[in-house]
Amino acid sequence: MVDRFLGIALAPKEEALGSNPNRSMLSNFKNFYLQNNYTDFMPEEVKGIIRIAGTDIKGEKQLFQSLLKIKGVGGVLANAICKIHGFDRNRKVGTLNPEEIKKIEDTLKNPAKFGIPPWILNRRRDLETGENRHLIGVDLTFVQQQDIKRMINIKSYKGVRHMYGLPVRGQRTRSSFRKGRSVGVVRKKMMPAKKKESK
Repeated sequence: MVDRFLGIALAPKEEALGSNPNRSMLSNFKNFYLQNNYTDFMPEEVKGIIRIAGTDIKGEKQLFQSLLKIKGVGGVLANAICKIHGFDRNRKVGTLNPEEIKKIEDTLKNPAKFGIPPWILNRRRDLETGENRHLIGVDLTFVQQQDIKRMINIKSYKGVRHMYGLPVRGQRTRSSFRKGRSVGVVRKKMMPAKKKESK
């Protein structure tokens, strides 16, 4: 039997799928391709969970969508990483090898080194260093908390609003942000009426 797409002679179905019915379809095809030296057409193995930049990602997810799961990575940066390294956006994350994962992590740590423009970064002109940086994961959370503490200490308008748990960006508070605080008029409990003394 000849495959009309590959143009190669294939073994009978019983040989291709293997005699043991308990073996999975993928492992049977893998053994068939290895026995016949068809390694170029062998399906790729997909790992269950991949860890990128401290974030666990399911292996069957697409690369572009998986990069968005990392805190501090948006659509523009995820797309830029795929373009720079020539990765297919729809490729499964479980097929990445350790070298490709290291490339992605290096790009997230120092995007400017790989030609990513500063306007994509989330920490431009840092107060301490003055450099353009990009923060992800735990580092981003820590720096956000430090920024809020600094605003509270200098008692800026935003710091005071943060201190009282109120919205910072000028939103109205009459109808919004009412949850978690006592709002409205609290009525006093009705006192029982005094009984008239009988003469």
